[in-house]
Amino acid sequence: MTAMFKFEMKKNLQDRGLLFWMIILPIAFIVLAVSVFASGEDGTMKQQMILSIVPGYVVTFVFFIMISMVTAFLKDRDLGMTARIASTPLSPQLYLLGKWIPYMFIVWIQIIILIAFGKVVYDLPIVQPLFVFFLSIALSFMATGFGLVLSLFVKTENMGIALTQVIALGGAMLGGLWMPLDLLPDIIQKIAHLLPQYYAHQALQDALNGTLTYKAFFQGLFTILAYGCAGFILGIIRYPHFLKQARG
Repeated sequence: MTAMFKFEMKKNLQDRGLLFWMIILPIAFIVLAVSVFASGEDGTMKQQMILSIVPGYVVTFVFFIMISMVTAFLKDRDLGMTARIASTPLSPQLYLLGKWIPYMFIVWIQIIILIAFGKVVYDLPIVQPLFVFFLSIALSFMATGFGLVLSLFVKTENMGIALTQVIALGGAMLGGLWMPLDLLPDIIQKIAHLLPQYYAHQALQDALNGTLTYKAFFQGLFTILAYGCAGFILGIIRYPHFLKQARG
């Protein structure tokens, strides 16, 4: 599993496309959103807008890692790598962890970079850094958990890309990541409370602002982790079927 971790990390760190999806594009969206919605506002209102925009786009774009995960798993399947690894003593759980953990680490780095960008460029407050640290780990765990189960369920890369857009952008719109939830219809507000994006955004925003209580922290943290665990469990259940599709 250690060798697989190192291989996946090296491969992904050399992928310039991943750099675009994970860093350049979200920074561009953050800059655009701040310039559109926060320009002309007074100091307090502008700070509140930035405090919503930055974590909102952080939570939105962590899910784009699923595109890279789908590509990696399907390549392994079609090139016979999955079948060869299955013939070794390595258990399915360790195989999935070896593929999963590098992406989780990459997403965690992405979150730190985007929050640091907000801090340097827009003076984003980070009042409760310890809460932010644990929430960032949980968020990377959840996003890659979604990516894991998606990778094992889809049959083609195009299907994976399409579903990634639905999960990332649909979840952002319904979860109140792009605009205050109070401005959305009642039905959307009810749906938002079922989505992990909502809990991740609210908890991260409050932690940055220094208003996150311990109760809200643990509620958000465990909700996010529960979705990530569900992804891993579904991945293990789906893996035998995925293995049957792999080339020998």
